[in-house]
Amino acid sequence: MSDKVVGDNLASLETMSLHDLRKRWATITSSPVPRLSAAMLRLALAWELQAQAFGGLSRRTQQQLEQAAKGKTKTDRITSGMRLVREWNGTVHVVTIDDEGAICWSDQSWNSLSQVAKAITGTHWSGPAFFGLKTRAAA
Repeated sequence: MSDKVVGDNLASLETMSLHDLRKRWATITSSPVPRLSAAMLRLALAWELQAQAFGGLSRRTQQQLEQAAKGKTKTDRITSGMRLVREWNGTVHVVTIDDEGAICWSDQSWNSLSQVAKAITGTHWSGPAFFGLKTRAAA
């Protein structure tokens, strides 16, 4: 969908009645219409239209929002130059994050901290939890 088409679709929302907005929601999302005011439904539809045209939230952002909504844990981001140290069964393991953001352990590059944690322990672990990046949120 081009920028002009998206812009035209967004502009058309301003003049729609609540009934029309609800029909448009059902058409666009194929999901039940939320019980919202016309103003809020316009905002929700605008987001849906733009997400369909340009892509929605990143996986990382979705995870952060879900985590914040639950309010139980907080996960720190990994950043380049970071050095994570964990002792496991008497062996100290050091993971570094290089300048490009690659995860390095045992002279190899890894796709995720969870892969490294599994290689170290032999079982599935949350990598951020294993390396101390996931903590309980303050009550």
